Amino acid sequence: MSAIRKLTPESKYELLKDISFRIRKTFDLEEILNHLLDTVGTIIPYDAAGIFVLNKDVTSTRFHVPQTVIADIVKRGFETRSPDKDLMLAEGKGIVGHVISTGNCLIIPDVGLDPRYVKGRSRTRSEIAVPLLRDGRPFGALNLESDRSGAFDQGDIEILRFLADAASMSIEKAMLHDQILEKKRIESQLSLAREVQERLLPAEPPSVPGYDIAGICLPTFEIGGDYFDFIPLKEERLGVVVADVAGNGIPAALMMTAFRTLLLTRARGGLTPSALLETMNREIPGFTRRRDFITVFFGILDPGQHTIVYANAGHNPPLVVRAGGLIEPLPLVGPGLNIVPSPVYETSRISLGEGDHVVMYTDGVVEVFNGEGVEFGHERLEETLRGTGELEAGQILERIIRRTAEFAGMTTTGDDSTIVVVKRSSSHPV
Repeated sequence: MSAIRKLTPESKYELLKDISFRIRKTFDLEEILNHLLDTVGTIIPYDAAGIFVLNKDVTSTRFHVPQTVIADIVKRGFETRSPDKDLMLAEGKGIVGHVISTGNCLIIPDVGLDPRYVKGRSRTRSEIAVPLLRDGRPFGALNLESDRSGAFDQGDIEILRFLADAASMSIEKAMLHDQILEKKRIESQLSLAREVQERLLPAEPPSVPGYDIAGICLPTFEIGGDYFDFIPLKEERLGVVVADVAGNGIPAALMMTAFRTLLLTRARGGLTPSALLETMNREIPGFTRRRDFITVFFGILDPGQHTIVYANAGHNPPLVVRAGGLIEPLPLVGPGLNIVPSPVYETSRISLGEGDHVVMYTDGVVEVFNGEGVEFGHERLEETLRGTGELEAGQILERIIRRTAEFAGMTTTGDDSTIVVVKRSSSHPV
């Protein structure tokens, strides 16, 4: 057994001054942890040491891999990091895992006799570990190991706890600093991603003789899963699509980008709207998960015949606003894409008279709630569209956006929202 090491008020002051001097000019977490081990080594001899800091309070920004438990590790005298160390600490296994999960200090005179010990170093005979605490909750551990049995005592616990408490604030500041830098990096990447996604949407409405057309997409976050497009087709016809991927944010945006590529290829192949949706339903499982689905309205405007032929895969039925004031939803809605293996969609046709307009939208437009939890809903949308016969397509968009914002009392909603208006001009000769 070693002689018990004790901290006098004078030695505590010297230790605090030493560690403060070492870490005062850095926000680098790894550098702070190394300075802490350097200070420990001047007082308590050890053959191996480690500091484990968890990131349970850190929001993961990795959308393609599970969040790790460990924010950082600094080790001395160990072999390479064990591949299952994250899992061990998450489940409270091993001496370090036990200390982090319970917040208790541990002295193990003989690791071979302790069932909690998980071998990480063949020469280790004794071990000591204390938690790193934030507001009384453990967020890491300081661990020392020795090649001798019984190398640590209660005096060492006092020293390690004092040093751990002294360094905890600097460790927390370094973690916060890292989070701020990571947040800025992600914001920059999302800003770039939004620019890319905006380029995938129409830069301006198409010019179709006798028609006034407008569209807008308002993502809840920087990027989203809503999509609309105007696709020039043969015989001066125009494909009009409005789609919505379940969910929002980066995963929905990636799925929608793949969907767009496939749609543009298939839509120009001369398929009817129903055949197009059936083809898309067969092919999108290649880039979606089983639980993902996409709702789509696809119509083909024939300005010569003043008709729209269309099919609908689970999407909100567009509203036809007649020049005389009548508002009617377009019927025939089939299941969303990637819900059932072999759905059958139907193609239908509507005729547009002078002044008639069709309003297509995603559910983010109607699923807006006010402070009392009341939904904007389809009836309020129809009421918003009454009296729009003399408005231009862009003005109709602005009216819907303004009314929903006023209803909700905010400028953003809980879901992406997209609106497309196709209006036959009343001044165009038949």
